Amino acid sequence: MPAAPFIIIAIDGGAASGKSSSSKILAERFNLLHVDTGSFYRHLTAELLARQVAASDPDALQAALGAIQLTTRLDGRSACMLIDGRPAGDEIRGAEVNAHVSHYAAIPAVRSALLAYQRGQVDVAQAHGFRGLVMEGRDIGSVIFPAADFRFFLHADPVERAKRRAAEGRQDSITERDRLDSSRKTSPLTCPVGATDIDTTDLTLEQVVNRMAEAIATKLPPA
Repeated sequence: MPAAPFIIIAIDGGAASGKSSSSKILAERFNLLHVDTGSFYRHLTAELLARQVAASDPDALQAALGAIQLTTRLDGRSACMLIDGRPAGDEIRGAEVNAHVSHYAAIPAVRSALLAYQRGQVDVAQAHGFRGLVMEGRDIGSVIFPAADFRFFLHADPVERAKRRAAEGRQDSITERDRLDSSRKTSPLTCPVGATDIDTTDLTLEQVVNRMAEAIATKLPPA
């Protein structure tokens, strides 16, 4: 029998739309590398804040980005970004990073610094024997992998998403982050043309996963 193809799945959407939970389940079901690009931006934001590099200082920002070395370490099926050999800490989910991440993420130099690294996760997945990768973020299907085998865009009512964050014990300015991410000039948060749009407001996690898995299984049988 011919070998199963290596596939790329792009899942975009705002905070608490269901990207992370569904991506992790799909990674397990189909033996895929799970890549959370939001954590990459959070880790980089935390690093720049620690170095006291302001988003408003392009020269200092460019110098810092040029000096940083990005590598990958696996945590189970998930890709973890290391900055100069150091993994992210709990601070990337804290209030300070929440307040700044969208501002740093809107800077073209920051997005450019992570572009090749994100695309390079294909090589990581193949080197470790995964059957493909599922990457979640805000511009995966539109910028990072516009030719992905499957592109999904998840969204939900802001009130429902706020409830989900509260249930996780986390605080997040969801509406403000949506506004910043959707209005930035470089790689804005948007549903890519041709992507499958899924409103997760009234769906269970299982229903969301099954809807995507049904499409994926047409090209890659479950592991």
